[in-house]
Amino acid sequence: MLVDKRIYLASQSSRRRDLLKQIGVAFDVLPLRAVRGRMDVVEIPHAGEAAPEFVQRMAIEKAACGWHAVDVRHLLGFPVLGADTVVEVDGAILGKPAIRTEAESMLRRLSGREHQVHTAVAVQQGERVELRLSSSRVRFAVLDAVTIARYLETGEYLGKAGAYAIQGRAGAFVEHVDGSYSGVMGLPLYDTAILLRAFGLVI
Repeated sequence: MLVDKRIYLASQSSRRRDLLKQIGVAFDVLPLRAVRGRMDVVEIPHAGEAAPEFVQRMAIEKAACGWHAVDVRHLLGFPVLGADTVVEVDGAILGKPAIRTEAESMLRRLSGREHQVHTAVAVQQGERVELRLSSSRVRFAVLDAVTIARYLETGEYLGKAGAYAIQGRAGAFVEHVDGSYSGVMGLPLYDTAILLRAFGLVI
């Protein structure tokens, strides 16, 4: 018999919602906004912070911010899941582009090369916090200026680490993935399932 239990998702990502539904997880979305003095998580790397460390810190902070909201709003104490994804190339972190020209620069940088995608998932309930990191290697085909321009016209790059969504039109750019496809999308399902089982959910 399945455990009648839900989680809170501390993310507005539609991709993460779809992926949780895919594995049968019941959840409520918990917006990360100011709650009694605690502001949204600031997604800026510290000086010298490597991509894997940064993405893990972000996932932990998002889960913690979500748990704080559960606590101060006196919500039912279900676990809170926070996640973060970054693209890394040449040791540099590529986050979400703010403007089109920034997205274009990112895609030119990824063209014809291999990069890494790191997604960290953290789950918090009370004082307990568990964390897992998924790192995958992705190789892009060579992208000419016309291909990049057409992709940018779709607007799909908005809100996407590295300026692309592998589950969308940019899937045509990907020659090879070594690792977790769902992790590249933004939520590694294998790692997520392990974490949620540790908190008593049957998946």
